[in-house]
Amino acid sequence: MKFTLLALSLAVSAAAADAPKAEAPKAAAAKPAAAPKPAPAPSVKDGFKSDDERGVYTIGYLMGRNIAPFNLTPAEIGIVSKGIADAAGGKPALVDIRFHQSRINDMLAKRMEGAAAKEKEKGKAYVDKFVKENKPQPIPGGGWYLETTAGTGPMPGKTDTVKVHYRGVTVDGQQFDSSYDRGTPTEFALNGVIACWTNGISMMKQGGKAKLVCPSDVAYGDPGRPGIKPGATLIFDTELVEVVAAAPAPVETKKKK
Repeated sequence: MKFTLLALSLAVSAAAADAPKAEAPKAAAAKPAAAPKPAPAPSVKDGFKSDDERGVYTIGYLMGRNIAPFNLTPAEIGIVSKGIADAAGGKPALVDIRFHQSRINDMLAKRMEGAAAKEKEKGKAYVDKFVKENKPQPIPGGGWYLETTAGTGPMPGKTDTVKVHYRGVTVDGQQFDSSYDRGTPTEFALNGVIACWTNGISMMKQGGKAKLVCPSDVAYGDPGRPGIKPGATLIFDTELVEVVAAAPAPVETKKKK
């Protein structure tokens, strides 16, 4: 994961890329997306006096999301604020920017490695307890499958297109995504998502519900993603709403005699 200072100055344009996706992990919608709903009116209880103030806050929030992988301490966030204030105010830099910019990626790699190791320890503790208490089925390739409602319809193949309702949380219980909140299931090809989903959803029958526990090596790995820490174990409550379509069979070519 490469990081440049330019990414901070482009925080606003990065909003579309960093915003939570209305989809299952790594999935791209198979059908054209519906027209976006109008954004709700700004809350009068947010403490801001104008939309300009809300826009400025948005700039800061997006910048914060871009630097979240550094796992900065409160004191370090204060130093970041000092750097932003000096640059925005046209003051000269207090350090050799070119020299230290060249070292940022090394610092990021070390920070992410340490954060991932801590998350993996938390994930292992959660999995050990979950397996002991629930006796779930192992998912081929990694992860755990616990059926909560038996389905009665067809089972999907690992390349089929399906519709799934889901809610994703961390081992701390923090929700990071939910199709239920959006009010519509997500449609995707099973071979276009994280391995834990490809193999776990294919264990379900249509109409069934199951909990998938996905260690980082079959989820988002050490890099993580916005809203998901490096090395995080993820828990998904899933519902296989529909097996939409089977993947087309490969076309056989006749050999010439």
